[in-house]
Amino acid sequence: METSRSGMSMNKTIHCAIRRDLARFRQALESFADGDKGRAADLHRAWQNFDEQLTSHHEGEHDIAWPALHAMGVADSTIQTFDVEHEAMATDLAAARGAMSRLKSSATRADADVTLAAMERLQETTVTHLDHEEAEIEDELTQRADHPAMKEMGRQFSRRSGPATSGTFFAWMQDGATPEEKSALRAHVPAAVLVLLGGPFGRRYRKEVASVWTRTA
Repeated sequence: METSRSGMSMNKTIHCAIRRDLARFRQALESFADGDKGRAADLHRAWQNFDEQLTSHHEGEHDIAWPALHAMGVADSTIQTFDVEHEAMATDLAAARGAMSRLKSSATRADADVTLAAMERLQETTVTHLDHEEAEIEDELTQRADHPAMKEMGRQFSRRSGPATSGTFFAWMQDGATPEEKSALRAHVPAAVLVLLGGPFGRRYRKEVASVWTRTA
């Protein structure tokens, strides 16, 4: 959730990747063929990455971003509303997690339909929250990047993950991103860091997860 003077905050750039994956899962589940165990295993592998990324993002917001926003003067009532939305997302995330696990085991069209319904609920809850959060704080993040609380927030986020986790994160962020999103990412993260971490440390993501989305059925 690091900030800068670019047109899109790092927070919103992450949100774009979250929205992108939710749409991918829905498309894949809509076209899922009954009995395709290989596809079910692939989707579950991609799901595990998404689950980790979404959970990490919102836990990081609670632990790091909310105190920074409070220091910036964002109303406590707004932050509390975000937490309520996070709780609703966590409930739907758990439901989707269980459904994806069952689909991996059964690979049936019936379980794909159940999983699709769970994913649709998760998408609605999540996108509603992301839209709300951006409406409330995107201007703060992009226009007040020099505030000490914002700089400290960026430092805390950068220290939060090791090379392997960061490499997966950067590879995921760039997978399917638009030119605008990639430009925003480069505005927040030095090119050398993206090459160093997103290259060798992002190899596993590209092999095991990005490849899932190159298959349309």
